[in-house]
Amino acid sequence: MRVFLAGASGAIGRRLVPQLLEAGHEVTGMTRSAESAERIRALGAGAAVCDVFDREQLDTAMREAAPEAVIHQLTALPEDFDIRKIDYEPTNRVRTEGTRNLIDASVAAGTRRMVAQSIAFMYAPEGGTIKDEGDRPFADAPAPFDSGVKATLNMEEQVTGTPGLEGLVLRYGQFYGPGTYYAHHGNLAEETRKRRQPIVGGGTGVFSFIHVDDAAAATVAAIERGTPGIYNVVDDDPAAMREWVPVYAEALGAKPPLRLPKWVGRLAAGSFAVSMATELRGASNAKAKRELGWQPRYASWRDGFREALG
Repeated sequence: MRVFLAGASGAIGRRLVPQLLEAGHEVTGMTRSAESAERIRALGAGAAVCDVFDREQLDTAMREAAPEAVIHQLTALPEDFDIRKIDYEPTNRVRTEGTRNLIDASVAAGTRRMVAQSIAFMYAPEGGTIKDEGDRPFADAPAPFDSGVKATLNMEEQVTGTPGLEGLVLRYGQFYGPGTYYAHHGNLAEETRKRRQPIVGGGTGVFSFIHVDDAAAATVAAIERGTPGIYNVVDDDPAAMREWVPVYAEALGAKPPLRLPKWVGRLAAGSFAVSMATELRGASNAKAKRELGWQPRYASWRDGFREALG
């Protein structure tokens, strides 16, 4: 199948290009950097250097690639993650205006299927701790996270609601592995070594993780099969913060995490950070496993952290 991968030089894209090629697909990877384009070509794929906000450039690249399927992995996230300072607006624009441009160019080029990146950590903190795809997203979250959720939902609606396009949305869990914030030299690893990844309150916020290689494998599966719709792509082991942070610290060779009362956490990082640490909901991968025929290699972050970081 001819596949156009937008975001081929990102954390997922770098792992996805080899998997698509190994599965027998003809791949064109889109990037804004000529240097990244050379790396994509070195893997055996084609490369298109263009910006999703340049409609003429994008339309030309899409027509030349003539893809049967498009993968939307575009974001504009900062190099370092800091929940106190993160600016969601660049990625919000990618997920709204950028998605519209990508869909328009795809449809004009005759594309029949699109798979797009979303997030599994945006379910409302209510009811049970493990959520499936039918549960309510946290669109009324505190600012600025609410803007990120609304932009992500807008992207999901565009992808799944465009006539004539088979749209699949993959709500990925928290990425770990090469090129991620949780990688050995990622900024969250550095924060953990400095004991700046504490367990706040009871540490009851539930996180769902996914290794980037498993996220890539699920994306390949979604290109090849599965009905249009939304899928959580996470491992089998949602875990409270009090469970995973000590294991992560140990895998890094760091000291055990500090434990802070909520009021100290609010002073240090703000109310939203505390709510994430104590109220976040995890996600179920049952639908993706059942309908995409996908199984994560790392069924649990427990094994994944040790292998990826040990």
